[in-house]
Amino acid sequence: MDSELFKFDRDFNIQVIGTDEAGRGPASGGVFAAAVAFRNGGRDIEQELAKLNDSKKLTRKNREELYQVIKDNTINSVVCVEVNEIEKFNILNSSLKAMKQACEEVISRLGVQETLTIVDGNKLIRNYNYPQQYIIKGDAKSASIAAASILAKVERDWYMEKLDAEFPQYNWRQNAGYLTKQHIEAIHRFGVTKYHRRSFLKNILGENKQLSLLS
Repeated sequence: MDSELFKFDRDFNIQVIGTDEAGRGPASGGVFAAAVAFRNGGRDIEQELAKLNDSKKLTRKNREELYQVIKDNTINSVVCVEVNEIEKFNILNSSLKAMKQACEEVISRLGVQETLTIVDGNKLIRNYNYPQQYIIKGDAKSASIAAASILAKVERDWYMEKLDAEFPQYNWRQNAGYLTKQHIEAIHRFGVTKYHRRSFLKNILGENKQLSLLS
């Protein structure tokens, strides 16, 4: 594997907590964030995570295989902020809120005094009372961020499958809520649901802003 991912985390010489999100871009469904802390710098499971990488570069099968290894061998937390909060507070604030809650949960369970939270992207978590640092493209550099990326992505995919079972006409099982051509056509045909982020749909709805909200 690319052991540089684990080396990146260990080089901080402190207990690292990596966090990443999934679902900032879609027009339906909540946004998920995960936080992951490896015990012993990940040395005990480094070989088991030989395929560890940014979740977007892995197949779904790879992600789900790694998911269980990560869940079973790390201190971790996954949090979802739902559509009503995204609409109220915007997607960036909602993503950071999910990260904050996930990281605080991991810290509460770690039982160590000194930690460093490393955040994927170029934003820091707001109102966060622990040391943190953002890492641009962190999911390709850090083992803990890459692991968090996988947990968030897998759990969001499962969540979208549940929503798809309720509203199959939007094909969320396949498009994960992103605005594919088929998804847009379904919105025009069937309207929007309680799981749609209406603020993301202004250009699509156009003059038809009164499309009924399906329950």
